[in-house]
Amino acid sequence: MTKSELKIFLDEKVFEYNKPEFIETDPIQIPHLYTQKEDIEISAFLTATIAWGNRKSIINNSHKLMEKMGQSPYDFVLNHTDDDLDNLSGFVHRTFNENDLRYFIKSLKNIYLQHQGLEGIFTTLQDKNSLQPTISKFKKIFFELPYEQRTTKHVSDPLKGSAAKRINMFLRWMVRDAITNVDFGIWKGIPTSKLSCPLDVHSGNVARKLGLLKRKQNDAKALAELDKSLRKLDPLDPVKYDFALFGLGVFEKF
Repeated sequence: MTKSELKIFLDEKVFEYNKPEFIETDPIQIPHLYTQKEDIEISAFLTATIAWGNRKSIINNSHKLMEKMGQSPYDFVLNHTDDDLDNLSGFVHRTFNENDLRYFIKSLKNIYLQHQGLEGIFTTLQDKNSLQPTISKFKKIFFELPYEQRTTKHVSDPLKGSAAKRINMFLRWMVRDAITNVDFGIWKGIPTSKLSCPLDVHSGNVARKLGLLKRKQNDAKALAELDKSLRKLDPLDPVKYDFALFGLGVFEKF
């Protein structure tokens, strides 16, 4: 395909998959349970954190997590007691366990009380062209409380080579507009042009087949290469092609 043909093809796939029906089988359904901004942010962040592995398991465990937080994640984060944290006992998703979760709750409370919330950090610390350095700065703030070393692996650092798929997905949810009722668009201070595609095995394989990506590993260098390709197709909203790449990979076995 020529570049113009590829753009037409991918734009059609974006239109096909960037619809509310997409929510039914995607972890983004969890933050869609809420209307308060902070509930959306926190439920989205925690859901994105455990978004690896079987999608059905991700969704089921995210629902369990919201239940353990009394279906009020923001209130739970700000006002939890030690007994409330004990209620998280037994939670596990793959290698993310109850100890990791306890730290995440404490850190989120610190972020909302001391750093103007999740939006405040990413908006204030955003770089000129990309949010990847911002994610690295976010991780430093996230782990400014006493922590277990094992928990740090659950927040990726692009400056240490990670594609940071889950945080990039979370940022897509928060920043892209809500016109199609899929993403939320509740963070107004970050332009969509700075977003990066949540690069995983599906989007990576499809991107390689389409000539958008040559690097074999799904790492930070691959993400930078894919960013460059997608921004040529749409400099203002490059990450919309996440829907096309993911849909082609997961639903069409492209």
